[in-house]
Amino acid sequence: MKNNYIVPADTYTVVNKSIITENDRKIVSMLYQPIMGYAATSLYYTLLSSLKEEEFMSEDMTHHHLMSQMQLRLEDIVIAREKLEAMGLMKTYMKKDNINHYVYCMYSPQQASDFFNHPILNIVLYNNIGKKEYEKLVNYFKIPNINLKEYEDITLSFDEVFKPVEGTVEEMKEDLTKRDSNNIELNKGVDFNLIISGIPPKEMNEKCLNEEMRKLINSLSYIYNLSSLDMQGIIRNSLNERGLIDKTTLRKNCREYYQFENAGNLPTLIYNKQPDFLKKPVGDNSKWAKMVYAFENISPLQLLRAKYKGAEPTDRDKRLVESLMVDQKLNPGVVNVLISYVLKTNNEQLKKSYVETIAGQWKRSNVETVEEAMRISEKYHKKMKKELAEKNPVKKKPREESLPAWFDGKQELEQTTDEEMKELDDILNGLV
Repeated sequence: MKNNYIVPADTYTVVNKSIITENDRKIVSMLYQPIMGYAATSLYYTLLSSLKEEEFMSEDMTHHHLMSQMQLRLEDIVIAREKLEAMGLMKTYMKKDNINHYVYCMYSPQQASDFFNHPILNIVLYNNIGKKEYEKLVNYFKIPNINLKEYEDITLSFDEVFKPVEGTVEEMKEDLTKRDSNNIELNKGVDFNLIISGIPPKEMNEKCLNEEMRKLINSLSYIYNLSSLDMQGIIRNSLNERGLIDKTTLRKNCREYYQFENAGNLPTLIYNKQPDFLKKPVGDNSKWAKMVYAFENISPLQLLRAKYKGAEPTDRDKRLVESLMVDQKLNPGVVNVLISYVLKTNNEQLKKSYVETIAGQWKRSNVETVEEAMRISEKYHKKMKKELAEKNPVKKKPREESLPAWFDGKQELEQTTDEEMKELDDILNGLV
């Protein structure tokens, strides 16, 4: 995710890079919307509507105009835009100036047949809408199967209808519009050298790992959250007698492995890192700012792994964190602060009821940024401590508490321990 801080005065131009048909619109509404949500779908149609009929480039407009048209906050529009980018429906380009200018390039969706065979989109759609609705959609887009065995094909070929004649030859036009869809891109992939080294050459033909197969393996490892070692074993069990990888068997083995590890559930997608527009501007080198930066730039799963000292978190903890983002709709950076706060003040335990109680309070308080979460956690802790003291007025020797490093942030975190800062540095260095 690239940093850019957008404001309502920033302008944009919409460019249609494809020919988008009525059937494409149905595909976006019926297949893409259950994954990316209504706001992203609405933005897709709104940007296309800014193009007049027969036009492929809009006039320059401001984002304030887009906010008024959609009745959405600018930050919600940015999230919707990023989802369109991730789904391959849009590409964004920016030119920095006093007023930044954006170019939004719009693309056609995948055809239904490609969508239902996509290793990521197909799985997430099934999980999000359920088996019954999924089968309805498959039947809707299915081509009728007509038995033509008793019929004769009498279709004429081109040269049987048309005859060549002398005439002038026009040069080929390369800039004409055409139907164009944009593929989903993944930045990270498995270690294929590790996979190959762990499978004997007599079992697997290395030539089977062509570009298409590598893309499939990377997609499956991403959606099912499988490590290179996991994929090594799964690939080995998906080889046929010729040493080639059977795609159907590979998909099936990945799905079954994931379901076994996740109580029969299938994966879905969540917006997994703090949105750029909710991040603290860079430039502050204080310890406080360093902690804010860490919480903003890692996913909750990465933070959990750091707390587990590099080991894989339990399924229970992963499901709890996912529910905070999916059900409570807390931003990822806020979830990071909540995890860190609860673990630090609750004897390194994520008690579901306790976590959800705090999450509900933060949601009602409209906590959106990491700094807001850090401030409110300190305020919440002091309030709970005061209420406990009022209930138990008998004076006792105060118990030394283990508190998060950002508490008393106004003092520039001078009390932060070396161990806490080392953990933070490990996170920032990508060691988790």
